[in-house]
Amino acid sequence: MKRTIKIFMLSAFGAVVLSSCIKETFPQGGTVTQEQVGGSASALEAAMNGLPAQMVQSYLVYGGQTSELDMAYPALMIAYTQMLGDIFPTTSGYDHYQRCNTSIGVGPDSYTSFLTWRTLYMFVKSSNDIIGAVNPDGASDIQLGYLGMAYAYRALAYHNLWNVFEPVQNQYTDVNSNILGLTVPIVTEKTAEADGVNNPRVTRQEMFDFIMGDLDKAEGYLSNFSPSSKLYPSLAVVYGLKARTYLTNLDYPKAAEFARKAISAAGCTPLTQTQWEDVNTGFNSVNSAWMWYIKYSAENMGNLCNYIGWVSAEANWGYGNLVKYVINKQLYDRISDTDFRKHSWLDPQKFDFYDYKSSRGSDWIEESPNYMSIKFRPVGGDWKTYSTGGASDVPLMRIEEMYLIEAEALGVANLSSGVQALNSFMQTYRQPDYEYAARSLESFQEEVIFQKRIEFWGEGTAFFDAKRLKLGTLQSYSGTNAPANTFKLNAVGIKPCWILPIPNSEIQNNNALKDLNNPDPSGAIDPTL
Repeated sequence: MKRTIKIFMLSAFGAVVLSSCIKETFPQGGTVTQEQVGGSASALEAAMNGLPAQMVQSYLVYGGQTSELDMAYPALMIAYTQMLGDIFPTTSGYDHYQRCNTSIGVGPDSYTSFLTWRTLYMFVKSSNDIIGAVNPDGASDIQLGYLGMAYAYRALAYHNLWNVFEPVQNQYTDVNSNILGLTVPIVTEKTAEADGVNNPRVTRQEMFDFIMGDLDKAEGYLSNFSPSSKLYPSLAVVYGLKARTYLTNLDYPKAAEFARKAISAAGCTPLTQTQWEDVNTGFNSVNSAWMWYIKYSAENMGNLCNYIGWVSAEANWGYGNLVKYVINKQLYDRISDTDFRKHSWLDPQKFDFYDYKSSRGSDWIEESPNYMSIKFRPVGGDWKTYSTGGASDVPLMRIEEMYLIEAEALGVANLSSGVQALNSFMQTYRQPDYEYAARSLESFQEEVIFQKRIEFWGEGTAFFDAKRLKLGTLQSYSGTNAPANTFKLNAVGIKPCWILPIPNSEIQNNNALKDLNNPDPSGAIDPTL
């Protein structure tokens, strides 16, 4: 009997959200057969090649221009940075991601909740198709390699789902005790359609065990298999995913162990200043620091729905040159002038501070807003043509993350060891005169995450850490560069939108989720100055 995999059943419905003039509509779910994937070697190869392509697919969920948030994995990278309050639009009217920053309009009927959920489960489904199609017994080496990579992709998706949807007690929303410690439903290659209508949220321990089980399999299958490029997860990436997952589960010794394994296996070196600031290749082209990446092509991108078009103010074709993303001023002011990463944002003194370079010329720099980001460059400096300048590579994992995971994890066990590791990384690769002296473990961990927020600004990596450590946000203060009152909010511990509600469409079609949704964080915190 042919097995079909149905991730979830979704009824079409819509809701008008406060900050949008369009109706939010939700598409029907679909089914696939594992036999279609496993029917031939070429079909399996096509399915494997489709995974990285899917992760940058413009209008992935809807298949058409319904929402500019429908941008696959890069959309999550921007959303996570917004959740941190580390990024502001200069003009909020064009910023479709601002809900993730303001905690307004992020309820269970919103694009924010739905697209995050649906995008990640689409990655799960594609991974399941490959996992279910390959029988390890008698499989070829390349088939086992595909299997290992599919397990790594699935682990990445579930790690994101866990971190975004797990409820945490906070002072802004009423988190019922019956949902504490719950994550999301697990769907595997063996989950039948009938199971999907009664599939419960699993505990964080069950989710941890499941992800680690996937990563253990991935490690085994990739131990003797090298992917053809960094578009696919390697053994080093699996070690990196293990380090992330152990960190989420607060197992710091294991996090340190696997971060070091990733560093040793990857053979990567942190970005140099020259690489970081290159006007043609800066954060748009795979390099010696990237362990895993995804890639746009002109054929699978929209002019308004691509990563560079959103995060690069230099790009003239998307929303980037309209929103002109800036860094939160209090974050920028904390960066040392001797840290070259500070050049990623325009200082108020402009050329009196640094000799900024742009493919659009010095006059454009002078006319641009203070604190505006120039971290992400159009490919080849082409700021006019989206199919050229937007056909970028996007990092999923960089080696710098492993150094910072290792430093924090070592510090939990022995504070001086962690400080030494952090100082070594910063002095060697970022700021020669950096010298941190820890006052406490709490202050040390906050310093490490601060460095992550600078290092991975726009990439979203630090969101997981901020939620884990309940670091809160600072957006309302004298001199803030927040563009509107809705952005001027401070959160203590957990920002409301750090816990997204499960979409109502899923609640309605999965009986096991009834009365077990996360609270609606919309408007749960009042902006003040």
